[in-house]
Amino acid sequence: MRRDHYGGLIVVSRISSFFGSKAGNFRSQFRLLCIASNSFTTTHTFSPLLRQCIDERWLPGIKTIQAQMLKSGFPVQLSGSKLVDAGLKCGEIGYAREVFDEMTERHIVTWNSLIAYFIKHRRSKEAVEVYRLMITSNVLPDEYTLSSVFKAFSDLGLEEEAQRSHGLAVILGLEVSNVFVGSALVDMYVKFGKTREAKLVLDRVEEKDVVLITALIVGYSQEGEDAEAVEAFRSMLGEGVQPNEYTYASVLISCGNLKDVSNGKLIHGLMIKSGFDSALGSQTSLLTMYLRCGLVDDSLWIFKCIEYPNEVTWTSLISGLVLNGREEMALTEFRKMMRDSVKPNSFTLSSSLRGCSNLAMFEEGRQIHGIVTKYGLDRDKYAGSGLIDLYGKCGCSDMARSVFDTLNEVDVISLNTMIYSYAQNGYGREALELFERMMKLGLQANDVTVLSVLLACNNSGLVDEGCEFFESFRKGKVVLTNDHYACMVDMLGRAGRLDEADRLVNEVVNPDLVLWRTLLSACKIHRNVEMAERLKRKILEMAPGDEGTLILMSNLYASTGKWNRVIEMKSDMRGMKLKKSPAMSWVDVDRETHTFMAGDLFSHPNSEQILETLEELIKKAKEMGYVEDKSCVFQDMEESAKERSLHQHSEKLAIAFAVWRNAGGSIRILKNLRVCVDCHSWIKIVSRVINREIICRDSKRFHHFRDGSCSCRDYW
Repeated sequence: MRRDHYGGLIVVSRISSFFGSKAGNFRSQFRLLCIASNSFTTTHTFSPLLRQCIDERWLPGIKTIQAQMLKSGFPVQLSGSKLVDAGLKCGEIGYAREVFDEMTERHIVTWNSLIAYFIKHRRSKEAVEVYRLMITSNVLPDEYTLSSVFKAFSDLGLEEEAQRSHGLAVILGLEVSNVFVGSALVDMYVKFGKTREAKLVLDRVEEKDVVLITALIVGYSQEGEDAEAVEAFRSMLGEGVQPNEYTYASVLISCGNLKDVSNGKLIHGLMIKSGFDSALGSQTSLLTMYLRCGLVDDSLWIFKCIEYPNEVTWTSLISGLVLNGREEMALTEFRKMMRDSVKPNSFTLSSSLRGCSNLAMFEEGRQIHGIVTKYGLDRDKYAGSGLIDLYGKCGCSDMARSVFDTLNEVDVISLNTMIYSYAQNGYGREALELFERMMKLGLQANDVTVLSVLLACNNSGLVDEGCEFFESFRKGKVVLTNDHYACMVDMLGRAGRLDEADRLVNEVVNPDLVLWRTLLSACKIHRNVEMAERLKRKILEMAPGDEGTLILMSNLYASTGKWNRVIEMKSDMRGMKLKKSPAMSWVDVDRETHTFMAGDLFSHPNSEQILETLEELIKKAKEMGYVEDKSCVFQDMEESAKERSLHQHSEKLAIAFAVWRNAGGSIRILKNLRVCVDCHSWIKIVSRVINREIICRDSKRFHHFRDGSCSCRDYW
């Protein structure tokens, strides 16, 4: 033992032995040493003990040291800083703040420690409060203060205060000279959505590093400024700054959004050269890029190279496959993911549900609904929107509404999905009521909302209401696209208001083929040959040999008995080697999908039973008043041949198969074209014959046939 020149008793060997002591012995030995020590007069005395208390996360020991330091008259400023630091490292923010508030003089390091702690623990509001106290206490911030507090400003959306602090950084000379402050500023402005200001800051920073430039590239990518992200990446290489994993990941996403496969492949090559191609984040971004560029095979090759894909990688693959119309493959990959015991997130489940809804796979979707419930995501807005979309596209608006009503948070996406579900299924009034609720909630309608509302009016024959909504939307904030105008033209045209529809098309600055063809389709419904021929000339000037136009004109001529013109149109189509897409229907029975083509009576293995059942259904339907509508046959043939042609429509074959198999519950049919008037009349009567609901989803909407009537009220 020895005494130092301040007279404090220090047992050096004992203190040193504490660091080799087990945790169980430390606290008892600590008390003995505190009793043996008359005073703490130097940092050599208490620092080892304080460090051991921090390692043990032992607040009573820290408080004991504090008491001894006060008793010994240890300098308050130095003791306070050490104790605040100890409290923060032990996670005792209450104690640290109490000591901090009692300090009369605080070192800049102490201010920074407290602010950094609050930022790290996502308590941005308290971090800003400490920063404000610091400024009012006439303590100037340094680079560490500013680089921390800029993050808090962006978290809280305090844009004006952030700009004032940016000005202070300029005055202190930290914006240009310090890359940490520069990076924090760029990141802050990016999160405010101000990429222009972020770029100005980056240009002023003297020594740029990878973190600084990557922050800007990430910002461009997140704000949808993908071309700027690629250009920033190119400039980065030109300045000799080497990208890191996060840089590659962000710029590849931008290449995917731009469908810029050329630059995407060049960046892929740079990744291989730099050794980042094996990093999981980079591989996931590569996978996403190739999928968004439509290169499914390349993306599958990338995926096979990933040894342990996580839920983000699986989600990127599944969502990308759905985006590329590979729904069945996406669902196969989802099953593999579940077999590999990788827990799906709400985005994975939402994408898988979208795959089911696109294929109208009701039973498969219900199984995924079970998985959603299992993981407690049935109230999540993303998984919930996927479920609403599934049930809506499978003709179950009541089930879709049940999911919607249980969501924890209702936002624009979930509301749009529910409104669209009602619109597709012909429940126009319910869709409009939900839209009114959306307005009362103060949510901003977007282009999807507008399209869904107009579709709801169109599918339900609410023409006057549709016109009122359209005029209000034209005066609103949403920029109307050709899709919105096409929906309105279809609504007016179907109602027989062809002149109004024609004027509306001519109001559009650059009407596309879809708009003109929509009007032409209305002419076909109302057999207005004169207007149709004018529109045909207009369309064929824009797109010579347009298949859809020629088919519509051929059908129009057939419906008006102009058979010579039909022959001319079909001759023109043969000369251009155009072929009409065959009418096809699909029906799910016992989790197996069966496909039927119009006129194909014998390819199905159960064709004999199907034809027998169909003949019986037609017979019973005729007994209840069914008469074939021969105007739906666009060929010049004998009346009996027209009847046989109508009997061979794909949806009739699909329904006959489902009835023969005696599949329980509702019969769900998916068709690639619109249901013709004859089939519509027949299915209404058959729903009474078999006393079951028949749900038919055609290319435009759902038809719910129950007890001899349809949800469209024969408007379609």
